[in-house]
Amino acid sequence: NRGVSLLEVVVTVGIFALLIGAAIELFLVSWRGNAIVWEQLSTQNEGRKATQDFSRELREATASSIGAFPIESATSTQIVFYSNIDNDSFVERIRYFVSSTTLKKGVIKPTGNPLAYNSSTESLTIIANDIANGTTSVFSYYDGNFTGAGGPMSGPIDVTEVRVVKMALRLEENPNLSPVPFYIEIKVMIRNLKDN
Repeated sequence: NRGVSLLEVVVTVGIFALLIGAAIELFLVSWRGNAIVWEQLSTQNEGRKATQDFSRELREATASSIGAFPIESATSTQIVFYSNIDNDSFVERIRYFVSSTTLKKGVIKPTGNPLAYNSSTESLTIIANDIANGTTSVFSYYDGNFTGAGGPMSGPIDVTEVRVVKMALRLEENPNLSPVPFYIEIKVMIRNLKDN
């Protein structure tokens, strides 16, 4: 009589369980890897869009609709400037600032007669999440002597001396996952303030 012994059944079931366990582990590892790749791509896209929009708007900074200097204030976590971002007859007040781990943009259109920039009408937009700069400045400022090398101006910043602004973002959606934070920076020369 030929049959299958209990020992053969146990060995077969054990081998099958090992193969199933290995297949499940392989699936879970690839799933986690896929999530990390998509997270990194999303973070990179968010960082690139933030720097492109900032660059385009700041490059065209100009005197406000009421005659104020193109840059209103400049700190390591906030910059306020004037630029016509919607190509109408008014120059908007633009404020980029970091709030906790979020980069936001505030826009105020001038209203009234005489024109004024009313802060209660500021329209806020989230530009980038997961800012992980820590103590590193998001915004740095350079004067007319900047040639591409050398350190930024030290605070407090005299806005009338600013000619180039650097935005540096370190983005990290989940610090507990494997990829290193995404770092992107851009230096913008303000066209209307060029003195050479």
